[in-house]
Amino acid sequence: MRFVTDVNIMNQVTFFFKEFLTNVTKMCYIEITQYVIFKRRLDMSVDCKKNSLNGISHINLKEENIDSQVIEKVPVRVAIHYGLIPYKFENGKLIVVLSDPLNTHKIDDLKLILDTDIEPALGDEKDISEAIQKYYGVGANISEEMDSQNNSQSYRSQVETIDSQSQDHSVIQFVNQIFSKALDERATDIHLEPFRNQLRIRFRIDGFLYDVPISNSMNSLYQVIVSRIKIMASLDIAEHRIPQDGRIRISIAGKELDLRVSILPSCFGESVQIRILSLKSFLGLSHLGLSKSNLSKIEHLINRSHGIIFVTGPTGSGKSTTLYAALQRKNIPQTKIITIEDPIEYQIGGVTQMQINSKIKFTFASGLRSILRHDPDIIMVGEVRDAETADITIRSAMTGHLVFSTLHANNAVSTPGRLIDMGIEPFLVASSLEGVVAQRLIRVLCPECKRKKRVLGSFFKKEGLAIDSQNVEIYEPKGCESCRFTGFRGRVGVFEVLIINDEIRELILNRVASHIIKEKVSIHTLRHDGLEKVLDGTTSLSEVMRVT
Repeated sequence: MRFVTDVNIMNQVTFFFKEFLTNVTKMCYIEITQYVIFKRRLDMSVDCKKNSLNGISHINLKEENIDSQVIEKVPVRVAIHYGLIPYKFENGKLIVVLSDPLNTHKIDDLKLILDTDIEPALGDEKDISEAIQKYYGVGANISEEMDSQNNSQSYRSQVETIDSQSQDHSVIQFVNQIFSKALDERATDIHLEPFRNQLRIRFRIDGFLYDVPISNSMNSLYQVIVSRIKIMASLDIAEHRIPQDGRIRISIAGKELDLRVSILPSCFGESVQIRILSLKSFLGLSHLGLSKSNLSKIEHLINRSHGIIFVTGPTGSGKSTTLYAALQRKNIPQTKIITIEDPIEYQIGGVTQMQINSKIKFTFASGLRSILRHDPDIIMVGEVRDAETADITIRSAMTGHLVFSTLHANNAVSTPGRLIDMGIEPFLVASSLEGVVAQRLIRVLCPECKRKKRVLGSFFKKEGLAIDSQNVEIYEPKGCESCRFTGFRGRVGVFEVLIINDEIRELILNRVASHIIKEKVSIHTLRHDGLEKVLDGTTSLSEVMRVT
């Protein structure tokens, strides 16, 4: 009888567990089904600016500008801790964008902390992180961490806090964040400039400077930030009175970078400029943006056995890139190439490269005298800056060497006059100069958002371009997320190539002005080259007119 009772109890327990497991399975199935439906709806709405999704809006933060008054309502510590960005006030509620708007516990916490009604909205986690940096400033999370450390260690003096290990670590983090952000933004230069009660950081992107928002708490730590950069560049951190130059080699996201650091003393502190160069990539001649005719002319010039070839243009116009491309084309086992530079921007295998050092009086002029003893076939001088360097460079070209160098001149035809103004005799210029390449950099239209526009062809005809139709179709910038709403992405060169012939040599000997040389010589000008790039859709008409 007892056995039967035990069996009944076992059957009842078994039945209970079966029912329990069945209910759990159903509940899990319902939850999974709801998640799948939610995910599918989310994927369907990802391209929309603002969609309703189970009563929750989807906000594309990259296309929105948030009022600063709304940002001030949420402390940076709360925004970072909960991974949100305040969007706007609507119907008495604060709309906040989160990556997990269905998290009711987080919403309840925010209501208590902010003492206001909260309406959650959906946003991409990466966009939220970028928005926090944009509106609260780069290093906001670091400044909050430092504030909490300072509050917990308030008995220490300010000097002790700055020298503390924790604060040093935070400054290191901040500098690393600046470098990483510059790489993400495709910046070529970083500028750190101190002013009265303000630190300004700017990135140069496609030739234009853009402000980088930073946390206000970083203003008081500027000198510590500069010291960190000096340590990385092996500079004297105790010296604040004279300019200093150095370089940093770092690896970010698997990409090796060479950072050229230049520091200048100013009335409010030391101003820092950092040029960003990639160690593994430099362009070949066919990738510079040269037209077929200009490429043919340059290849003809670099195949000469002797003489000097100048690349001219303002600072940042890509002169060094063109020289390196020419050297790479001539870099064969049968050719001895020696360069003297300040600084060495790219390292080329098979080429002997020297870095000048003014501290030990190793200059372009003194280096050139030593180079000639090594019997080179090709010499590259980074820049002709003074009469002494120009004289030795030109005399080297007259002794059977092919010499490449750069010079600051407005265009190709003004280069002979520039050399004569530096004190070089006209007969030396006329006998040694083989060609001049003048160049500028223009911005390239973003391929994802550029739009067509029809204009009169008469303007292009006046500039000497062969236009058959009365109207021509060109492109103009619009702006999208891919190009940071500038309408441009990347840069390419426009070129003017002058090959020195007997007629030009005679004009140089007679000290003829550059505008007369331009009138007597048929030359494919910078503007002409730029307008050709307008017609093929590479850039816009306004960009060419701005640069040329």
